[in-house]
Amino acid sequence: MTEAERPTAGATALQLVDGVVFLRPEEQVFEAMLTGWGRQQAARNLASSTIANRDKRVRGFVEHVNAFPWQWSAAMVDEWCADLRSINGVSRSSLRTYQQALRLFCHYLTDPAYGWAGECERRFGTHPVQVCHEWNTAVHVQDNESEPAKRAFTLDEIQAFFDYADDAVLRVRDAGRKGWLAAFRDATMFKVAYAFGLRRTETRMLDTADLATNPHAREFGEYGVLHVRFGKAKPGSPPKRRSVLTVWDWSVEVLEEWITEIRPRMAHASSPALWPSEQSKRISGAALNARFATYRDALGLEPGLDFHSLRRSYVTHLIEAGWDPFFVQQQVGHEHSSTTSIYTCVSSDFRTRTLRRSLDDTLASALKSTTDGGSAR
Repeated sequence: MTEAERPTAGATALQLVDGVVFLRPEEQVFEAMLTGWGRQQAARNLASSTIANRDKRVRGFVEHVNAFPWQWSAAMVDEWCADLRSINGVSRSSLRTYQQALRLFCHYLTDPAYGWAGECERRFGTHPVQVCHEWNTAVHVQDNESEPAKRAFTLDEIQAFFDYADDAVLRVRDAGRKGWLAAFRDATMFKVAYAFGLRRTETRMLDTADLATNPHAREFGEYGVLHVRFGKAKPGSPPKRRSVLTVWDWSVEVLEEWITEIRPRMAHASSPALWPSEQSKRISGAALNARFATYRDALGLEPGLDFHSLRRSYVTHLIEAGWDPFFVQQQVGHEHSSTTSIYTCVSSDFRTRTLRRSLDDTLASALKSTTDGGSAR
């Protein structure tokens, strides 16, 4: 067989053997469809987690409507989406990911290159159709679709959060209980995430080797640059890399204490991970989220403050402090300045100070003009 004659990845010819009689044809053909779709997506270099999530959503739709793809209709999608929003409480942006998974699956099944329409017609007397259209699916109409409760920390809130994390270390250690090393790690990790504007995965996946010297800021020593290797990836692409420059002196002190004094005491200190766990070589995302939520709730802060709020706060506080917006954009790895502006949640105090400064400058300029004019006369 030549390369031109080889079936396309995910084609029915690669999933079903001719002449074989299935005991449960509907279920087995559906499973073959999902397997073929998974291989087609893998051929496009999509992440296994993306493929698995889409598979889960399609299976959820089948379970909800109790029908197989060659029996689907647009009305079924309407009912499913209504339940996702009203009963399951799925957010607007999440609803779109559910619909996108179903749309892509239908697109795959109806593409003649994969042969599923003909196979279904032969076996079941009908064939799949596209059931997700512009008129029954959500549209992405604005840049920022996060929930209104999501925001940055104020300066007072971020200080209170870090103070509470530090106090938690002392409370655990003074009580003679295990876990003070883990509490110290988490307190340091939250500070580093804020100090460098990191996402959760970017923080969790750091290694000790990712810290380096900035030749243009030698006062920061070995902690002048943080190399992020697991940045947010585009579909079909590997994680995006970037380098984040150290901007605050205190972050150097925090990192140095952790790496030289505390981290060597961890059970998995031989791991390359910057944040090893007592049970494994690297802390999990679930453990990280749980600790964050515990501290936030203990302080009585709003649920809208999540781990990502540390990144929002980094952007906001740099902008409020007068840092160049393009520099901030480069630090957080945004391709477009409009994306960075979404993250900027400047406080009302900052806006008030900016307005007051502008009004004072205008008044001073007017008074100076009047004085100069009077002198000339």
